[in-house]
Amino acid sequence: MSRLFLLILLSFLMISCNDYQKLLNSPENEVDKYNAAEEYYENGEFRRANALIEQIIPSYRGKPQGERLVFFFANSYFETRSYYSAAIQFENFIKSYPNSQRIQEAYFMEAKSYFMLSPLYTLDQDDTFTGIDKLQVFINRFPNSEYVVEALELMEQLQNKIEKKEFEVSKQYYTIRDYSSAIKSLDNFIADNPGTIFREEALYYRWLSQYEIAVNSIESRINERVTELERSLENFLRYYPDTIFIDDLSEKINNAKQLL
Repeated sequence: MSRLFLLILLSFLMISCNDYQKLLNSPENEVDKYNAAEEYYENGEFRRANALIEQIIPSYRGKPQGERLVFFFANSYFETRSYYSAAIQFENFIKSYPNSQRIQEAYFMEAKSYFMLSPLYTLDQDDTFTGIDKLQVFINRFPNSEYVVEALELMEQLQNKIEKKEFEVSKQYYTIRDYSSAIKSLDNFIADNPGTIFREEALYYRWLSQYEIAVNSIESRINERVTELERSLENFLRYYPDTIFIDDLSEKINNAKQLL
């Protein structure tokens, strides 16, 4: 029974594919292509819808159906993960139909396309910055939109990615044992990103850098630097009394005190 069902399904798919190819290769039949494209789109077959829409958009430019087609064209790129093309086509929709009822959605989807393009924090972040800018434009332009909550969440994720990259650059000075540069760089990071989720970790690596300088000091500087280290730890624990780094901090401060 299952084999018969499979054969019927395969036959149906082959017929459907042949019908689609005939329609796609037909030089005319704009109305049939329009109806088929809309059906494919509504059924979630976005690649087929996209290919047909691309062919017929010129024929419907300036007509009532044109606005609908251009939006479907842009969104079909998004649904097939062609985010650069989606961003371009949503921008085209915004310019072509500024008074559309879907203009809010188009602005949001253009910004979301750049969110999807944002790479790992270790890579170039041009698309991340563009995504933040586009989301901010959307929020400023449509503060009461139903998409604002999601836009704020997306922007926060992108901002965290930028801060992660900046934090890792500062942390790298500690990794290569350039402790003075680590302290300066981490101080700048904390000052530039006061609400960052990486603040606790940044303060931790700043303290570790200070610790390494203290315990490796010449004898005449040890007392002064260990005292500074204790004050820095008190300040750290004032902000993060339940820090996840407490065991390491306690061990290292005790080691430092033994040098006095």
